[in-house]
This record gives sequence, C-alpha cells and structure tokens, in this order.
Amino acid sequence: MFELNVTHDPKRRSWLASANEPGTPFPIQNLPLGVFLKDGQSHVGVAIGDRVFDLTAAQHFNLFTGDALIALQALRVGTLNALMAMPESFASALRKQLSEHLVQGSGSQTMMTALSSSLLLERASLQMVLPVKIGDYTDFLTSKYHTERHGRFKGLKDPLPEAFKSLPIAYHSRASSIRVSGTPVVRPRGQYKDASGALKFGPAPMMDFELELAAYVGQGNELSKPIALKDAALHVFGYCLLNDWSAKSIQWWEQVLGPFLGKSFMSSISAWVVTSEALRPFRSKPQPRGAKDPACLPYLNDPLDREWGGLDIEVEAFISSEQQRASQLPAQRITSSHLKHLYWTFGQMLTHHSSNGCNLSTGDLIGSGTISGPTDESRACMTEITEAGKKPLMLSSGESRTALEDGDNIILTAWAKKEGHVSIGFGDCVGTLLAAQGAAELDV
Repeated sequence: MFELNVTHDPKRRSWLASANEPGTPFPIQNLPLGVFLKDGQSHVGVAIGDRVFDLTAAQHFNLFTGDALIALQALRVGTLNALMAMPESFASALRKQLSEHLVQGSGSQTMMTALSSSLLLERASLQMVLPVKIGDYTDFLTSKYHTERHGRFKGLKDPLPEAFKSLPIAYHSRASSIRVSGTPVVRPRGQYKDASGALKFGPAPMMDFELELAAYVGQGNELSKPIALKDAALHVFGYCLLNDWSAKSIQWWEQVLGPFLGKSFMSSISAWVVTSEALRPFRSKPQPRGAKDPACLPYLNDPLDREWGGLDIEVEAFISSEQQRASQLPAQRITSSHLKHLYWTFGQMLTHHSSNGCNLSTGDLIGSGTISGPTDESRACMTEITEAGKKPLMLSSGESRTALEDGDNIILTAWAKKEGHVSIGFGDCVGTLLAAQGAAELDV
C-alpha cells in the first residue's frame, strides 16, 4: 500500500513553469484536491504551481478514461466525499492521468496548453470552500510534551495521565463549526475564572491556537466491525492542516468530561487535501517508545505500522499582529515542530477509535492533537510558548503576548520532506482573531 509509482518520480517536471519553481508547495508530485466557487457553483480542482486545474470543467472534454473517468464523474456534486468513499485505485488512476497531462513533454501538452485558459485558473484569485462534507470530528492528544506541559501548568500531581502511553486519548469535537482557511474566528464568550478566582462570563481572555495535522477518513467501517491496524492506512484518504482554536480560560474551568465550549466555537482547516498517495515517499518509522514505557497491546501493535506509520512532515506557526502588518513587518515564526514528536500514529488513532465497534464514516476528520516537541522552539501553542502567561512572547513590533489578541493573524504551514524526493506542501491554514460579538449585556 506504500509502493511508489511514476507520479512520485523526483525527476518529473511540468510544462507549467510555476510548478517547477523552488519552494512551491504544489509541484507535480503533489496534486492536492480542493473545492472552490466558480459562477456560484462548487468546482473540484487540483493545485499545480500557482494554478488550479478545474476538474469539474474538465468533464466537458475527453481527457480521462477508465477508472480515472469514473473518479472524475464522482466529483460532479462539488465535494470529495463520493471519490473518497471509493477504493483508492480510482483516485490513483485520476492522479496518474492528470500527472501525464501536466508532465513536461507529454503527448497531450499541445492540447492542454490550448485548453489552459478554460482549465488552469489562477489559484490566488479563487474563493476556496470546505473540500469535504465533514460529518464527525475527533481530536486526539498524541504529543506527550504538550500533555506534560499542560499538566504542569494546571498543577497536576501526575502531568501525564496514566492512560496516555497505553491508548490514544481523544475527545469528540464539533464538526459544524469547522471552517476553511481564511475564515475569521470570533473571540467566544463563556464562563471562566479571573486572576482572583472569581467566576466571570464574557469574552474569553485567554485565546490560543493549536498547531495540528488532520486525517480525512476515506472508506469507513461498519458499526461493530473495528479497523485492524494492518488495514488502517487504507481508510485514510488524505491530510490537511488543522488549527483547533482554544479558549483556554473557558476550557480549563469547564473541562470535566473533556473540552466543550472552549473548543467548539470554531476550528480552521487548510483548503487542500494532500492525498495519502502523494505522501507515500514521506512514510517513515515512528519514534520508538521509551525503554520504560508499557508495551502496546496487540491491537495497537503491527509490523507495518512500526515500519511505515510515521510521516516526515515539518510544521510551523507564524503570527502577524495588526501592528506588525501596519509596520509592514513579515509574519513572525513562533513555532517549528515535526510529526515525529507524536507518540501515536494516525493508524493507531483510527484503530483505537473503531476498536469498540464505533463506525467511522467517509469525510470524518481525525485531528492529531497539538504537535509539540521537546524543545522551546517546538512548543506548538501560545500557552506552552508563554508558559501559561508567565513568560510573554516578544513580537518584532515591540509588542508582547501572553495570549492571542484581537487582530492577531495565525498562519500554519506544513511541508513533507525527505532526502531524494521533491518536497510537497499543504498550503496555508490562516485565521484572524476578531473581537467578541453580541451578548455584551450578559458579561460579568
């Protein structure tokens, strides 16, 4: 299931010059899928260089055959769900034929160049929308560094819960408030305790971002029929960036059963779905468990996952305040981490999620949890960066932050990198924090 093919060839180049430029997140080896609006209708497209290949418009031309044509027809409804529910061979056939149309020296290059005005659209000009109808959203907690730090901030006797090293911990979040990159996030109102311990209701004073990666479920499983770890990778269609915005002041007061209103107000995802097939060259061995860690129970232990369950993906977060933008200062990097710091693999997350018979459905979103590492630079949320407000973050504009302020813009990025292969990106996941709206008469 992790074999490479011609679409992964690092020597492959496109006749579209922008796809060959150093630093592009969307070379011909990537070909991620997304959905955009065109004349008021949802169109499915593929990012290539600074352009988007309009797959919806391509249905009017005889460019695809066989399984690729069947895959193309599955996209007519303007979301990826129907394609995601099919065996991977159909999306793979579409990817291969599209790559052949876009490769330098292709026999169809002349025809494709002639059609470029109809099929290749300027990416920066498009309005992206959610690419997938997301029915359910589960967010995991898989970085022991993130978990331990927050446990210490809360003053817990045991910062790392006993169960953490035995099973992937998660909570069920809110799918209805997931929004595509670029959508502003409004500061929520809620209950919290102020510095004196008094209970308040009003705009959350402690706003945070969470740097995460998320997997989209492709083919689901039937109720009462768990997914074996050896088969888990077959159920992941692709990945995106995830900012699981957090109102920490609300969350830390209310969290008894798990996060609720401190999380459900909104989560942001990047617009492009980087397919599991595109990421095959970046599969890797997960970080080994500690010598004193408990052994995985058999259902969470499989040779294939131990060898290929990890992903060589670097993740970063940047901040751009209103003052920084007014001073024309570039966005400031505040976090640099890597998926190797996760204690559990996505395969283990899916397997454990379904282990009690829970049915996962096509389009479900599975969050990794905050991807924090052991170093100061790899702390992947503002609470960790500032040690829960004790050490303010200094911005290039001379401002300081203990939490996010209104007008702050957070940009998440991710790159899959491995020697001998062309690096591929995910595109940005961007959100600007706006002031709280309405209900001011209820504030205490």
